[in-house]
Amino acid sequence: MRKKITAALAASTAGMLMLAGCGGSGFDDDSDANADGGLTNDTSQTLTVLIGSSGDAETQAVEKAVADWSEQSGQSAEVVVASDLSQQLSQGFAGGDPADVFYLAPEQTAGFAENGSLLAYGDYLENKDDFYDNLLQTFTIDGELYAAPKDVSTLQLFINDDLWAAAGLTEADYPTTWDELETLCARLTDGDHVGLTFSGEYARIGVFMKQAGGGLVSDDGTEAIANSEESVEGLQEVKDLLATGDVATAADLGYGWGGEAFGSGAAVMAIEGNWLTGSMSVDYPDVDYTVVELPAGPAGKGTMHFTNGWGIAADSPNQQGAIDLVEYLTSDDVVMDFADAFGIMPATTTLSDAWTEAYPELSAFMAGLEYSVTVPTANGAADVITDFNAKLENLANTEVTSILDETQTNLEAIL
Repeated sequence: MRKKITAALAASTAGMLMLAGCGGSGFDDDSDANADGGLTNDTSQTLTVLIGSSGDAETQAVEKAVADWSEQSGQSAEVVVASDLSQQLSQGFAGGDPADVFYLAPEQTAGFAENGSLLAYGDYLENKDDFYDNLLQTFTIDGELYAAPKDVSTLQLFINDDLWAAAGLTEADYPTTWDELETLCARLTDGDHVGLTFSGEYARIGVFMKQAGGGLVSDDGTEAIANSEESVEGLQEVKDLLATGDVATAADLGYGWGGEAFGSGAAVMAIEGNWLTGSMSVDYPDVDYTVVELPAGPAGKGTMHFTNGWGIAADSPNQQGAIDLVEYLTSDDVVMDFADAFGIMPATTTLSDAWTEAYPELSAFMAGLEYSVTVPTANGAADVITDFNAKLENLANTEVTSILDETQTNLEAIL
């Protein structure tokens, strides 16, 4: 089934960012402070919006939305496209001249919040209740919400329609359990392709840990559960699948990521996110495919979600204007414009039905938000996951408990 979204989602799956140690000055007294809540409100200066863009479509859509808000509000604003978003954010905070509004990755939130760089504006956000609770939790530190979720993506199962049919399979054969997945992978594997592929990192194989009832941290992010019985069962399932030869990581197939291996026909199925739809349209337009929910494990359905947020600088001279802009950028009409322009999936419950109706072939991704978890976001978690991913590279030759015991120790040290 050909997908209509034609641009890649700028999701936070390209890797974990290292947090800078620099910070803003926090909430200093300001002569321009708004008496209602103490927010600054200097409208004489241009609001700057710093983004990391997936391409021209995203840049133009954000520029148009910001320009429309500027015209309606009378507040001047400009969009700046970062060449290295993490670096430019850190430099702005360190130099005391940060962007007012910016894309904020979950793994950056704790560090920037702790050093005073971010405005905790959740209590001022009028549409706060519209967002999925698990996405709000991603940007919540010590009970304070530091960013409105910008968009979201989940992982689900891509299936190559032609290779599926060539194996004598129909829609009735889509896997719904681990056992069915194992059987299908064996049936689909031949000299030209394997049954299933995925990138060999936590941001993909973590779905199996969740499906077994485990993960790296508890749902509220406060407790390490990496070496729990459930987490061990999930990672052992990954190791067992790879040992059959019917499942292979993208790297083992000679590709940079699972989407490339799938698009190239090296695997009949792949575990990937909705950002792959844009890549398929551009790079593999002749490949017909279907997206279904991932098979359930012993604990039921499970997947991972990835999101970015709209951060606001604590040092912004116009915090009130920045909040108003974020509310506009996360409003239903604007978010659906973004979905049409560059393929995002809304982070609000209010748009779930509208987006699913507009993109019914991608409904599995939206369904996953009801049972998804994200990567740990505690300060220092990025380093722990980087170490975990390095250990996963040798999963075939290492005891699962050994890997997870070390990861458990590392997580306990930061939580």
